[in-house]
Amino acid sequence: MTADFSQLVLAWFDEHGRKTLPWQQNISPYRVWVSEIMLQQTQVATVIPYFERFMARFPGVGDLAAAPIDDVLHHWSGLGYYARARNLHRAAKLVCGRFDGEFPRDIEAMQELPGVGRSTAGAILSLACGQRQTILDGNVKRVLARFHGVDGWPGTAPVLNQLWGLAERYTPAERVANYNQAMMDLGATLCTRSKPACDRCPVGQHCVARRAGEQHRFPGKKPKKALPAKSTQMLLVRDPAGSILLERRPPAGIWGGLWCLPEIEQGSDPLSWCASSVGQQASIGRRLPTRRHTFSHFHLDIAPVEILLKQPGCAVLEPGSRLWYNPRQPENIGLAAPVARLLDEISN
Repeated sequence: MTADFSQLVLAWFDEHGRKTLPWQQNISPYRVWVSEIMLQQTQVATVIPYFERFMARFPGVGDLAAAPIDDVLHHWSGLGYYARARNLHRAAKLVCGRFDGEFPRDIEAMQELPGVGRSTAGAILSLACGQRQTILDGNVKRVLARFHGVDGWPGTAPVLNQLWGLAERYTPAERVANYNQAMMDLGATLCTRSKPACDRCPVGQHCVARRAGEQHRFPGKKPKKALPAKSTQMLLVRDPAGSILLERRPPAGIWGGLWCLPEIEQGSDPLSWCASSVGQQASIGRRLPTRRHTFSHFHLDIAPVEILLKQPGCAVLEPGSRLWYNPRQPENIGLAAPVARLLDEISN
């Protein structure tokens, strides 16, 4: 039912599809690209205000390429998975340097941009340029896996290849942008992970998972493994004026390129660290409650400790790697989410 599938999905989109999302207005490869990167591992409702603020600050790819990375990370703060923001910045520079500010119209060239994979490239070229390109994001995987009863976790090559084959088969020759948007909408609004609205699905009567009453089985879940837990002390080093010492993280790794509080191992002495790293005596203020921040591959238990300096700490400034941050007059810098929450907590 290849043709029927596409036509049923398109007919549903005409009546129920989402057509007023911010990136669907004044559509361009740049706006679609930014939205697609933001939507990776993040829901539409969360993305919308970030997208609007991002577009207000960086209305075009040249604006993004010319901006300092701190400004880009600041406008990304809270969205998580910060490698996406760093890749956006790198890709914008590449578009301006190699392609004269115009996004490539070739899917292989599009996939050479940092952070742009096969599905994202297909989405940009179909939604913004009208090309017949196939997509396979998480929503589309779920729809197709349930419709065909495809067993197994899509993270494995055999399952992924099978789903790509199905996605390619159903992608129509015409109205590709509407069809691809419809498939994403279908997975996001009806064919949801839990409690799918099968009675309203345009292809529900032919769905293998629905017929078997086993929607929960598809797509197969990633094998679970217990996340290890790590612990750290975050030091809230305050100077007499109330400013707080921040350090920039290395470009790679967790919170790459973001500004964070200094960290030391659990059990280490904060005052010894202060004497050696800041060069002056200090006293311990509050020890705030430990809180847990979870990454995709481990839990981090954070014990915040307030360190009170007796003298101004200007001497420890290292341009580009350390700064004194005034919570009462916050700067436009990229802060790791738990650090931003801590700064708000102590300011209030």
